[in-house]
Amino acid sequence: MTMAPRRQRLRRSLIIISFILFPITIFYFSPVLIIMGATAGVLAGAAIVFLCQFLSALILGRAFCGWICPAGGLQEACFPAQARRVNGKKSDWIKYLIWVPWMGTIIYLFTQSGIHGVDFFFMMESPISLSSPAQYPIYISVTALIFVLALTVGRRGFCHTACWMAPFMVAGAKFSRFLPLPTLYLRADADKCVECRDCTAQCPMSLDVPAMVQHGNMHNNECILCGSCIDACQRQSLSYAFGVNPVEKAKDAHLREK
Repeated sequence: MTMAPRRQRLRRSLIIISFILFPITIFYFSPVLIIMGATAGVLAGAAIVFLCQFLSALILGRAFCGWICPAGGLQEACFPAQARRVNGKKSDWIKYLIWVPWMGTIIYLFTQSGIHGVDFFFMMESPISLSSPAQYPIYISVTALIFVLALTVGRRGFCHTACWMAPFMVAGAKFSRFLPLPTLYLRADADKCVECRDCTAQCPMSLDVPAMVQHGNMHNNECILCGSCIDACQRQSLSYAFGVNPVEKAKDAHLREK
């Protein structure tokens, strides 16, 4: 980690700290508490957090996953033991098999009960998630799931296969591109790229970055905007940019012409 570029040292420090704080925050990411709240007609804290993730993705894409996510911190800590690239075509769809019926259940429950209130600490004994030993098995089970998938599937295996949070941000990013809105995105200069693949070697989400560069479209649903590819490129062919992505702007102009 000491040899990594400064930006990556900062990013990895942030997600490791986020994981260290996971015993405090875990219930704010709970899919179960949302269902329990929906049954009672209450918007639980996790529902508000996931809504904020969707809204943040309108402007920042999946930057939460790359810079703040506690699960990301645990998974990247596993890289020295397991850094095998993941074949996204075979695994990325799995999380939607979890997310779609879960969201369908939540929507159905709210249509039956209505929304009668908001309780950020719904079913929590205190603002600190793990406030009693009885709650420790939940934490152990969730971290064990993340840990096992990171070691068996490969780089950020949980993100690819079982994360119930990622679809909120994927949906937010898609909606942002549809409008289109100014957003944080990756910009590439294909003329500088020599396809050395250093960017792909460093990408925690196992993306084929040179292929994205040559196709002239750096968007990928699994990109977490961590900047690892930017910092790995010796020819500075990649950079962050903010605004309406030229690719989306061209699509929008084409649709308007039709």
